[in-house]
Amino acid sequence: HLECGFGGACLAVWEEERYPEGIKWKFLEHKGPVFAPPYEPLPENVKFYYDGKVMKLSTKAEEVATFFAKMLDHEYTTKEIFRKNFFKDWRKEMTSEEKSTITSLSKCDFTHMSQYFKAQSEARKQMSKEEKQKIKEENERLLKEYGYCVMDNHKERIANFKIEPPGLFRGRGNHPKMGMLKRRIMPEDIIINCSKDSKIPAPPPGHKWKEVRHDNKVTWLVSWTENIQGSIKYIMLNPSSRIKGEKDWQKYETARRLKKCVDKIRNQYREDWKSKEMKVRQRAVALYFIDKLALRAGNEKEEGETADTVGCCSLRVEHIKLHPELDGQEYVVEFDFLGKDSIRYYNKVPVEKRVFKNLQLFMENKQPEDDLFDRLNTSILNKHLQDLMEGLTAKVFRTYNASITLQQQLKELTNPDDNIPAKILSYNRANRAVAILCNHQRAPPKTFEKSMMNLQSKIDAKKEQLADARRELKSAKADAKVRRDEKSKKSVESKKKAVQRIEEQLMKLEVQATDREENKQIALGTSKLNYLDPRISVAWCKKWGIPIEKIYNKTQREKFAWAIDMAEEDYEF
Repeated sequence: HLECGFGGACLAVWEEERYPEGIKWKFLEHKGPVFAPPYEPLPENVKFYYDGKVMKLSTKAEEVATFFAKMLDHEYTTKEIFRKNFFKDWRKEMTSEEKSTITSLSKCDFTHMSQYFKAQSEARKQMSKEEKQKIKEENERLLKEYGYCVMDNHKERIANFKIEPPGLFRGRGNHPKMGMLKRRIMPEDIIINCSKDSKIPAPPPGHKWKEVRHDNKVTWLVSWTENIQGSIKYIMLNPSSRIKGEKDWQKYETARRLKKCVDKIRNQYREDWKSKEMKVRQRAVALYFIDKLALRAGNEKEEGETADTVGCCSLRVEHIKLHPELDGQEYVVEFDFLGKDSIRYYNKVPVEKRVFKNLQLFMENKQPEDDLFDRLNTSILNKHLQDLMEGLTAKVFRTYNASITLQQQLKELTNPDDNIPAKILSYNRANRAVAILCNHQRAPPKTFEKSMMNLQSKIDAKKEQLADARRELKSAKADAKVRRDEKSKKSVESKKKAVQRIEEQLMKLEVQATDREENKQIALGTSKLNYLDPRISVAWCKKWGIPIEKIYNKTQREKFAWAIDMAEEDYEF
């Protein structure tokens, strides 16, 4: 226990003794999912108009129409592909009479419906304390009944026991399926996973489950397949559960194992750049990009099935430009493609000369739409990674490079003499370096400009307050020179402390403004929750006396409880 650094809660030993073939449970019991409430038809006074005339819709058609009405003010409903997909799926829910009448979306008027939902939203905001308390009590009742399971004699919290209601698919970026109908999930779509000797959850009256499984090699409790992209959705344990903590720990330990052999792997792929086999050269250059740029490997997709997103292995010739010299740097590769979730990846990167020459070779006699790595796919790459190190994947490289970057940045950026707000700014800047490496972008929040203006107003007011405090201090000092008594001395000390306090408050506000501005288009949360070994952050907090709450909120502290318990201030990833 002491040798592995885990103290009295050695997960390595726990896994060996209880789960010799990996993570398995022996007993699992739960109540199943909470389904979305059934559709309630609109009141008679809420009208839908077609071609300027009131039209009464059937229940199915009306429900789908409300999805569009609720989004009427959103830019999605102005996009041609969204409107086209919505109208196509909406017509499938119409009666034959409705289909023959409603032939154009542009003639549909959802305004009255939209106004009704806005009024409903406003009414919810104006609810009395008693009404809010009633809703809170109902949510607590559902949490108590459905929000926990029993796994191997432990009561564990479930993360998402409510099934998403039906609606319209949005997707990221210009997703080709945006606007399609996300159908209502029924018990007949649901696969329940629990142990044979548990009390199997009862389906709602008049329904049955699609299947009941007893698979103790997986950690999901409920699964179903959604209709838009055919992906499998799960109800899982809360991130703070024992097994989730164990999987997290394993992930970061795998990345730490990579640290021990990464130099050997890098030397190997550098040698492979000179290989006589084209497929070996392509594999080596792709691995260089995955290592250096934290690119995802990329998965094969059926054409037209999803947005045109790519990863390293599926890059096409059109996604890169080669510059022998650019902005004073040699051998620059310019990347421009859509990555995961349709997030644009744009980067200009100087590379080693041999990588540049190989890329020129890979692009010879190819059209823009041809594959850059035509002798490589994710299966070939993953098999090679497994040969290099057991458990190695492209994601392990991302985790390793993200964590090591955070550790290095924290060492460089943290000034021992800074106060806590300034140190937290340094932490966020280190985290930002990782987010940029991993291309974790976001659109600036809609309220960004307004919140920055409010913050600037606070800064201006605080500057005025500081100017007043300094004038008062100057006056008190002049008064003390004349009077030379104890009372005037105390007044000076009091005014000095007031100035110091306001200076600290002003600095805190200015640091906050800098942090927000730098963070405008960068999403820090993804890397912090999924790619950064939390022991680095915890160790940094302990070393510099930073309250852990300043870095991780309550939910995150629950997720990383294992790291908070074990990390020492001298922890090295």
